[in-house]
Amino acid sequence: MSAVKHIYEDPASTAEACAERVLNLLDAALVDKPLATLAVSGGSTPKLMFEKMVGMKFDWSRVHLFFVDERVVPPTDDLSNFKLANENLISPAKIPAANVHRVQGELTPEEAGAAYLKDIQGFFQLVEGQMPAFDVIHLGTGPDAHTASLFPGDSRLIEDRDGVATATYSESKKNWRVTLLPSVLLAARNTVFLVTGADKAEAIHSVLEGDYNPNRYPAQLVARSGAKVELFLDRAAARLVE
Repeated sequence: MSAVKHIYEDPASTAEACAERVLNLLDAALVDKPLATLAVSGGSTPKLMFEKMVGMKFDWSRVHLFFVDERVVPPTDDLSNFKLANENLISPAKIPAANVHRVQGELTPEEAGAAYLKDIQGFFQLVEGQMPAFDVIHLGTGPDAHTASLFPGDSRLIEDRDGVATATYSESKKNWRVTLLPSVLLAARNTVFLVTGADKAEAIHSVLEGDYNPNRYPAQLVARSGAKVELFLDRAAARLVE
């Protein structure tokens, strides 16, 4: 089953619609429990979404923010997903520091991965073999159809159904990362993809309509996992699937 597609004219309107959906899902989660959880992705596309969220004046005091993946760099590095989120969402929205669960990219890859895993296990009070169920996971995809830090050809991670989070070296990007693993992505209560740009059109076509081969198109793992998954696409990214 493929994800539900929402198509908009341009990146700004796509980001605004995605931001509104994420906040509505968090509001719904908070109706019957004290805290909600959101895991966000990095890269350039989410910046607009973060800015739209800030403008929507949401009360973040009951939301805990996690990261789908992170490069193993200090939090002040321009490549840091945390830095992007901090400058465009966390600080301007005044999200409490205690609610932000960043990957400690200033550590070694192994230490950063282990610390993030321990943080998630502690927050969700996981027992052995249990997966956290995030209320909302926000994902993107690249022109190569990767999502999180699950890259084409990395079958060890793509086929992993036991782990929660791990450090991994990306051969294609030539850097260390910490990423959530497939079972966590699949356990999310709601998932939203935000994808914009003509350079993503072929990837989106492959992810949604190509032969099922997650080792080649890792985003297929989540995008075809059920109706709880929604894709927010601009016209350029959606041109081959409209």
